Amino acid sequence: MFKHIIWDVDGTLFDTYPAMAKAVKAALNDLGRDAPADWIEGLARQSLDHCLSTLASTYQVPEEAIDQGFDKYYYSITPEEQPPFPGVIAICRYICSGGGKNVIVTHRGQAGTLELLAAHRMTEYFAGWLTHHDGYPRKPNPAAFEAALQRFDLKREETMTVGDRAIDILAGQAAGLFSCLFGSESDGAVANMTVGGFDELYRFIAAESLK
Repeated sequence: MFKHIIWDVDGTLFDTYPAMAKAVKAALNDLGRDAPADWIEGLARQSLDHCLSTLASTYQVPEEAIDQGFDKYYYSITPEEQPPFPGVIAICRYICSGGGKNVIVTHRGQAGTLELLAAHRMTEYFAGWLTHHDGYPRKPNPAAFEAALQRFDLKREETMTVGDRAIDILAGQAAGLFSCLFGSESDGAVANMTVGGFDELYRFIAAESLK
């Protein structure tokens, strides 16, 4: 029975990658370069750092310049343009209704994380969060997951982690957690389960609670 979920943010709770790609593309345009939005989005799904470094190398422009442009354009995009994925809120509400806890572990900063939660009226569903500003090593290092288990009093065997990338899966598994991959970009990591939509995860969690 899974009572608690440790969530990733970008590409898992919220559909933020299109907004990121839009901002990166605008920053690149300011430097007199251009790239297909879908390619940029694919790079960003691996990581924003990877996206910026790849574009800087490909188009022979300073990475710092793209980064600065990205910040300018991304922070002008509203949270409303970065919605939660269908079914996410239903799962979060279900976890809370059973006395469980939703917790966030993300590379995103705290302000940006809280802004998304507040804009979509989801803050109440989360017991807490560990963000970039907490200073833990980046995934796939499991340190932030171990800290979350301790800080929020989560029993390991009652907790699953949900993410959209291999680093989420690897970090959760290194912490001894059941792992759920949202999407198909596993990059070789083998999750305990993979879902294409959160309705699948909802049914799984609900069925487990009846056992």
